[in-house]
Amino acid sequence: MSQFILFPTTIGDCCIAWRDDVVVATSLPEKTPAATAARVVKRTGARRAKPPLTIDRAIQSIVALLEGEKADLSFITCDLGEVDAFAEKVYAVTCAIPAGETLTYGDVALRLGNKLFAQRVGQALGRNPIPIIVPCHRVVGANGKLTGFSAPGGIETKLKMLEIEGAQPGGSPTLFGDLPLAVKPQK
Repeated sequence: MSQFILFPTTIGDCCIAWRDDVVVATSLPEKTPAATAARVVKRTGARRAKPPLTIDRAIQSIVALLEGEKADLSFITCDLGEVDAFAEKVYAVTCAIPAGETLTYGDVALRLGNKLFAQRVGQALGRNPIPIIVPCHRVVGANGKLTGFSAPGGIETKLKMLEIEGAQPGGSPTLFGDLPLAVKPQK
């Protein structure tokens, strides 16, 4: 039986679900904590519980990351459920993107062998069952354009997370590099 807990972060209450010591789902904040929990319960059938030490450590690392620390989440054991082999490869490439850095959908596709896979990469990331741990927010459109983010809050949440991490989508800072991403001129 899966279990879950809500936990506060700088972007709102997130949720994590686990079975034994393995994470089976996460959710970014919805409009209310109850809606965030409902999303995870619907997907996993989890019930509310106190986390074991390994899951508590994962929560603390996620909180640290969302406070701007360069927290490494690679120690967290996850069960991605019934995702296809292509999505597993996309998630592996995405997990290798360090905090504060981004890749484009095309970059991820190239690392999988063909730039034409870019749309499939986006579709796989849209089904990501473990956002934050699989950092799909670090994948952006061409030239750093902030496109499609299916997590709660959409592109606004993606923008907040990238700003917290100090990311510079599209490369190094330019004349407007010190401005928040939300007000930078579009290319």
